[in-house]
Amino acid sequence: MTDEFSVESVYAELLGRAPENKMEPRLAPLRRAMDILGEPNKAYPIIHITGTNGKTSTARMIEAGLRAHGLSTGRYTSPHLSKVTERISIDGEPVPDETFVRIWDEIRPYLDIVDGELAADGEPRLTYFECLTILGFAVFADQPVNVAVIEVGLGGITDATNVGDGQVAVITPISLDHTELLGDTTEDIAHEKAGIIKPGGFLISAAQPVDAAQVLLERAKETGVPFRFEGVEFGVESRTVAVGGQMVTIQGIAGRYEDLLVPLHGAHQAENAAVAIAALEAFFGAEKPLDAEVLQEAFASVTSPGRLEVVRTAPTTIVDAAHNPEGIRVSAEAIHEAFSFTKLVVVVGVLKDKDAEEILRQLKESLGDLASEYCFTQSNSPRAVPAQDLAELARDLGFGGDNVHVADKLDDALEWAFERAEANDDLAGGILVTGSITLVAEARILLGKAQA
Repeated sequence: MTDEFSVESVYAELLGRAPENKMEPRLAPLRRAMDILGEPNKAYPIIHITGTNGKTSTARMIEAGLRAHGLSTGRYTSPHLSKVTERISIDGEPVPDETFVRIWDEIRPYLDIVDGELAADGEPRLTYFECLTILGFAVFADQPVNVAVIEVGLGGITDATNVGDGQVAVITPISLDHTELLGDTTEDIAHEKAGIIKPGGFLISAAQPVDAAQVLLERAKETGVPFRFEGVEFGVESRTVAVGGQMVTIQGIAGRYEDLLVPLHGAHQAENAAVAIAALEAFFGAEKPLDAEVLQEAFASVTSPGRLEVVRTAPTTIVDAAHNPEGIRVSAEAIHEAFSFTKLVVVVGVLKDKDAEEILRQLKESLGDLASEYCFTQSNSPRAVPAQDLAELARDLGFGGDNVHVADKLDDALEWAFERAEANDDLAGGILVTGSITLVAEARILLGKAQA
């Protein structure tokens, strides 16, 4: 019987490797691992997803649609919020502990072979992310699943997941993030992400900046794959705010789907839904509309933990994993639209590899007068910007001195935020926790959300 400690011991072993933010721009070791494992990356069709924002929400919607059609699914996403097994999901649930540990034990000797060959060539051994990716492919082959929804870790061309060839390549909105690795313009970043478009596939793209769209279009033509872009061949026709989310009507690439309940907030989630539907249409054939009732059933079940997720009421507390300026902007728009707060207390933590200045500037601009007070804090990640440094940056950006608070520990920050949100018996005050996925992950655990 596998217990929690066994999963934790595997996780500790993985953490002993090069960390997630040190991904190697290489594919040869992954191809070698796939080869000696019997090519688990070719055991099932793949829907491959990249983009800057919206990847995980879109992956969950696509997964829900596939499952509603009676297919067994694997979903590989990153990072996790509370437990590493969340990254490798089978039929919508984190892979069972026993399976996670058993498959790791089975593949470890083969990974040792690859590590040995890398060492002999003077290269770093397989990284944390590379090992998890290999494990994900192996778990899905072991099940076996009917189809895998695979989310890119970083970029596309040399991302570890790109040993899988997507029958459908899905590209969510591209904006500036990881610029030190992917490039300083959306055009440069699009070149990286276009690497998942393969011959024999089908490109489904969200609406993109013009320079990025041109890159994707050229790659599609170069590889000879059909392509459909949001805003041209498909998109959101209408949407209205509804209890717990929104009602949307979407024009797909094969059909029109009226009054779908999407239980997620914001225009960006409606757009993610349109991309997901187009991806499902492309996967099932592109000429025939999806069954509207099956789609209704699929979307009604969708969740996206850590994305404008209400984790507590009285006061209403939202956690949102936006960690770049564009993510902050669309989340702020959704908060203005979907919630009737009179004031919002904002708890912010940012990681060092992010553009903290632009994130704070966007928060200040997008939330405006709604954000009454800010508490700057930090997660337990060694990459977290110290809370005091964030507060100083905020003051430099014109955040008023009286509404800036500092708490080095998140539990202290939350306690302070609860007091401030409820001050003066304001029943319409709320709390937003945002700025990094690690901060949101810790907040969810502290507030009783043990599993994503």
